[in-house]
Amino acid sequence: MCLLLIAHRAVPGYRLVVAANRDEFHGRPTAPADAWEDHPHIVGGRDLEGGGTWLALHRDGRFATVTNVRAGHAVRRGPRSRGLIVTDFLLGAGAAPDYAAELAPVARDYDGFNLLAWDGDALSWVSNQGNGPRTLARGVYTLSNALLDTPWPKTERLRRAFDRVMRDVPADPVPSLLAILRDNAPADDDELPDTGIGQARERWLSSIFIEGETYGTRCSTVLTVADDGRVRFHERRYDARAQVQGDSRHDLTFATGTAAA
Repeated sequence: MCLLLIAHRAVPGYRLVVAANRDEFHGRPTAPADAWEDHPHIVGGRDLEGGGTWLALHRDGRFATVTNVRAGHAVRRGPRSRGLIVTDFLLGAGAAPDYAAELAPVARDYDGFNLLAWDGDALSWVSNQGNGPRTLARGVYTLSNALLDTPWPKTERLRRAFDRVMRDVPADPVPSLLAILRDNAPADDDELPDTGIGQARERWLSSIFIEGETYGTRCSTVLTVADDGRVRFHERRYDARAQVQGDSRHDLTFATGTAAA
């Protein structure tokens, strides 16, 4: 997962809204978003190489997602796939802040990562490139391959588009959010970050939606959790030509609990 926006109790009528793109090598084997055969209470895509996932939810009302951290130098290969961080949270029973605190001491077991974990009430962020875990207040946050809310052109463009779409909250925001995740316009050169990969690659990776024969946006995901517990999880997949390859949609219900308060 390389780009996402998460609105935590910041949109009227919704506890959580997530709009995310997963950027990955097209040749990496991946299972579409569905209930997992070995853990049927988890719904999400699956990385068939590392065994984990970039984004998934548990039917009990928990959600988590992970991104890598871009570096222009060689990165040590950690002994565990970063996608297993998400799986471990969803298979556990602890609160998101507790999980983030427990993860921090072993964070070096993984290559550079950001994790967002939501337990139905609290939303926590932790990274092995930042200063300790944080429990996030109500608000809208963006995340790409740097630390939380780093103002890269793509994250700021996504934030502005999200604000336009949700200014008057549509009855079904999913189609509009999928559309803004398909924006392939690159940033202007004077806006590009310098992460050590060269200007041409910075420009190529600066768009919300990335097109490429070997690497690009593999799928877009929109997750909405309404105040009454109704959940919509929609994944749209793309091939190496940036053509729609398929859609998966899952509608379920979380317990209302205290998160809607």
